[in-house]
Amino acid sequence: MSVSVFWFLPTHGDGHYLGTSQGARPIDHAYLQQVAQAADRLGFGGVLIPTGRSCEDAWLVAASLIPVTQRLRFLVALRPGVISPTQAARQAATLDRLSNGRALFNLVTGGDAEELAGDGVFLDHKERYDESAEFTRVWRRVLEGETVDYEGKHVNVRGARLMFKPVQQPRPPLWFGGSSEPAQDLAAEQVDVYLTWGEPPAQVKEKLDQVRAKAAAQGRKVRFGIRLHVIVRETNAEAWQAAERLISHLDDATIAKAQAALAKTDSVGQHRMQALHGGQRDKLEISPNLWAGVGLVRGGAGTALVGDGPTVAVRIKEYADLGIETFILSGYPHLEEAYRVGELLFPHLDLKIPEVPPVRITQAHGEHVAHDFAPQKVSQS
Repeated sequence: MSVSVFWFLPTHGDGHYLGTSQGARPIDHAYLQQVAQAADRLGFGGVLIPTGRSCEDAWLVAASLIPVTQRLRFLVALRPGVISPTQAARQAATLDRLSNGRALFNLVTGGDAEELAGDGVFLDHKERYDESAEFTRVWRRVLEGETVDYEGKHVNVRGARLMFKPVQQPRPPLWFGGSSEPAQDLAAEQVDVYLTWGEPPAQVKEKLDQVRAKAAAQGRKVRFGIRLHVIVRETNAEAWQAAERLISHLDDATIAKAQAALAKTDSVGQHRMQALHGGQRDKLEISPNLWAGVGLVRGGAGTALVGDGPTVAVRIKEYADLGIETFILSGYPHLEEAYRVGELLFPHLDLKIPEVPPVRITQAHGEHVAHDFAPQKVSQS
């Protein structure tokens, strides 16, 4: 099976080492453009743009990089509770049209109570997933051309509709990651691509089997992706040396502080990441060539595949054999590591490289006037 490999835009910071400002790099538009254009040129299928208060806005970053890339797709975050599903659908359709069908969307419910409170979200874990389910039902239907009346506990709309269709039909794909039971239920019902963080293959298989079974019970199929870091070098020894160098400025106090902060989240996936290493730096190879050192201080994806090109390719195939089609990779610093992945790893993969999308001719129309819009169909909740 051919695999698609995405890269990562470091809108929350970049550098040579974790947990220190030494070797850090300014993140401005010129640098993000360099990373995006490198990914576009090397054959990456797209880029994940992170979200949160520590990041530049994902939507604005994606929009700014559309004109300087040709085939790269942009995976940007949808944040239920922060924006209405109808407005989010309009923005999604606009980004899809402006990019000529290169927009992808990643549903993010959040897990940090303090950050969520700063955005006006005060729901507990289960309620956030209930809200996300309602949000997504409306978002999907509006993008698919319906006029939607929906009355839920958290989302209420009447006559929600979209006047300008997205390029991708029936709508751009929806991605999502979450390890809890409510998250898996949401994925089974509504998501196109389910993402997992880089746990050992046996744990990933268990999670994918659960989501696959839940989706089948609803008559659906879900595709799968995985989020990992990667450290690839010409030899395995060089790769492991680079891994150790990445955390060479971390002391026990910095690790303990980071782990205490991460423990406050109610994210099941984050707790699973922390359990892989327990905050200890002496047993970080948790599975062959799978290294948990990144997770000592970084939230979210905390594991990396480490080795030479052929070795990392074998590990990727192990995940692909579980049904994973898309690998979202990253490395520090992201510009140099994109080239290392392209030059050292890609030749050993059956890589799916996206084509430059053809220019699509959109239907001409004059200015819309009051009530000059006929809905295609009506959907009731």
